[in-house]
Amino acid sequence: MIRNSLAALTALGLLASAAPVWAETHTISPGEGAQERLQEALILAEPGDVIMLEAGHYTLTDGLSLDVDGVTVRGAGMDGTVLDFTSQEGSGEGLLVTSDDVVLRDFALENPKGDGIKSKGADNIVYYRVRVTWTGGPNPDNGAYGIYPVESTGVLVDGVKVTGAADAGVYVGQSEKITVRNSIAEANVAGIEIENSRDALVEHNIAIRNTGGILVFDLPGLPKMGGGNVVVANNLVVSNDTANFAPPGNIVAGVLRGTGIMVMANDGVLIENNILENNPTAPVMVIAYTEEYNDERYNALPLNVVVGANTYGRGGDDPQIEGGDMLAAAFGGSLPPVMWDGLGSLYAVEGTAGWSLNLMKPGGGFAAAQPSPLDVYAPREAFDRTGIGAPAELDERIR
Repeated sequence: MIRNSLAALTALGLLASAAPVWAETHTISPGEGAQERLQEALILAEPGDVIMLEAGHYTLTDGLSLDVDGVTVRGAGMDGTVLDFTSQEGSGEGLLVTSDDVVLRDFALENPKGDGIKSKGADNIVYYRVRVTWTGGPNPDNGAYGIYPVESTGVLVDGVKVTGAADAGVYVGQSEKITVRNSIAEANVAGIEIENSRDALVEHNIAIRNTGGILVFDLPGLPKMGGGNVVVANNLVVSNDTANFAPPGNIVAGVLRGTGIMVMANDGVLIENNILENNPTAPVMVIAYTEEYNDERYNALPLNVVVGANTYGRGGDDPQIEGGDMLAAAFGGSLPPVMWDGLGSLYAVEGTAGWSLNLMKPGGGFAAAQPSPLDVYAPREAFDRTGIGAPAELDERIR
């Protein structure tokens, strides 16, 4: 009897642990009532379930939300399944995710009034082949962020495309263990932004026609501090010459048109094997945070930034800085590709062309600059990539 009871309990335990075996697929089609049917599926889903969005155009009038762990939302392709928020009545995001182990793949959002897809506190989240587009082009009334994971551990962004965000196309904030790869950020203020985050890998992306291509920031006054340990490698960063259209007061409203890759106030960033072409202010910019702050936890200086071997084409030929024309003329018609404000610590491989403002303190501005050719040490040792990037198991979810 005891043996039979133990066997029964064991069987029940195995059944309970195998709950995803009974996972359901909830198929949603476009047409009348799609808003209600889709939101109901997002609410009633169980861990392991798949919400399948059939091909077509979905007209939505309100944002969507998901708060169930382990759900996959899957469409018929970023051009096949389109969630159209042009008639959205609220001002929130198109889709808000607040649960763990979620996969979002193969669909598009167009014209959300706020952010495209925001995930908050959602660990081990995957964005795969998702598109977010503001179809009217650059406009300060567009939503701020396209793909927007924040406060998460384990983030994989792969094969997405974002166009028209009034802040950042792909933004990862206050998170760790991050990979952003194989994605296109076009005609946003910031193409890809890693902010107050650690252990991030940004590779094999295209950042084109943004105001700034790829930004790695650390800002004061946020719950999670100490951004760094970031690798920006093997990206195509080209023609980032769109006029800044961020609303006034936004931190990226200060990003200069023509910025390729920008590092501000981070500790431990590697920039290598990128192709940078036609970034008219600076292909690479490394600077301190310049605004006043009262956060004792914050370090405003860029530290241990390493500029490795990159391919530099045209750039620095129309710098949007005070006295830029005269500076460019002094350097023979265009500024060298690497611009440093002279604060913190920067290393560059031998042969890297650059220039320094030689500022004595943050916030001095170009009026306090004493420009000279870049003179920094080569890296003392190989950059430690240990632990950088999203957990490997996240790849298994998109195979």
